[in-house]
Amino acid sequence: MVKIYKPGKVAIVLQGRQAGKKVVVIKQLDEGTKDRPYPHAIVAGIERYPRKVTKRMGAKKLAKRSKVKPFIKVVNYSHLFPTRYSVELEGLKGVVGSETFKEPTQREDSKKQVKKLLEDRYTSGKNKWFFQPLRF
Repeated sequence: MVKIYKPGKVAIVLQGRQAGKKVVVIKQLDEGTKDRPYPHAIVAGIERYPRKVTKRMGAKKLAKRSKVKPFIKVVNYSHLFPTRYSVELEGLKGVVGSETFKEPTQREDSKKQVKKLLEDRYTSGKNKWFFQPLRF
């Protein structure tokens, strides 16, 4: 079987609270684990997308509207829809792992780091399509 979900691959969540949101695959587990015996992936996505900004806005308003609310999650492959796109976020690989989900404090810390990485990517202007919500 061909590996579709490689680290950096962009996918869309189909089920659950974050349905319709774009995510980046951080780690794929094709065989599953002992506690999750199904193929799944650790993903990081955007729960609240940044708002529209214009030239007229001041620096304070621009900074407020450029905020991103991320989420990290373990998602079953059957609840993901792969896209042809990929995002090269090198910093994400070390931030989130399978041990991150064991304790809430670790989860919050990694979420803050993911937020910083995504906001940096947004302000640099790369991958603009990733930071816009799906319209359907």
